[in-house]
This record gives sequence, structure tokens and C-alpha cells, in this order.
Amino acid sequence: MIDHNELGKIGEDLAADYLIRKGYTILDRNWRFQKSEIDIIAQKSEIIASIEVKTRSTNEFGNPQDFINHKKIKLLVMAMNEYIIQNEIDAEVRFDIIAITKKKTDFNVLHLENAFL
Repeated sequence: MIDHNELGKIGEDLAADYLIRKGYTILDRNWRFQKSEIDIIAQKSEIIASIEVKTRSTNEFGNPQDFINHKKIKLLVMAMNEYIIQNEIDAEVRFDIIAITKKKTDFNVLHLENAFL
């Protein structure tokens, strides 16, 4: 059986692979600022996307994206603002969620662009 941390790592790897296949460039992974961590920061054309990856072994208790609360959103916005400042980026910023649900031996990947804000 896959433990919680291992499932999260698998989900982040699946999300990164998915983004690369969709034409994104991965700029950073697991970028930390104060109490927040951005799972993936990616770029496609002139858009920089802050991507929160949520992976669940089942959707029995709700969809993965439903587990992101207002406090988490506030921390992600603050962290992304700092990332933009530190890296002197002049681009449109978007906040996405990649929701991954395990289905037997496979995974369902759902990319929600402009998920909040």
C-alpha cells in the first residue's frame, strides 16, 4: 500500500510529466517561502502558473481540489508574489490546480486552470 507522502510525490511527478507533455516548462518544484510551498511553478508562453497538486487515493470523501482552503490560497498567493519579485519576472501569473485521483492501478489527472483568484 502506498503511504500518504509517497502518493503525494507520485502525484507531483505525474503532474510535472503532464505539464511537460502540454508544452509547459517546469521552472521550479517545491518552492518554499515562509509557511508556504508551491508544488510546481511552470511557464507556457507568457504565462507563469503556480500549480497546487492534490492527490487522493479515492474521491470517496470529496474531490482532491476541494481540499484547498482560503488560508492555503492566501499562502500560495503570498509565496508566488515573492517568487515573482525574487526572480524579477514580468509575466501574467495564473493559479492552477492539478487534481489527481488513483483509480485501481491508474491515475486520473484533471488540470484546473485559473482555479482561484
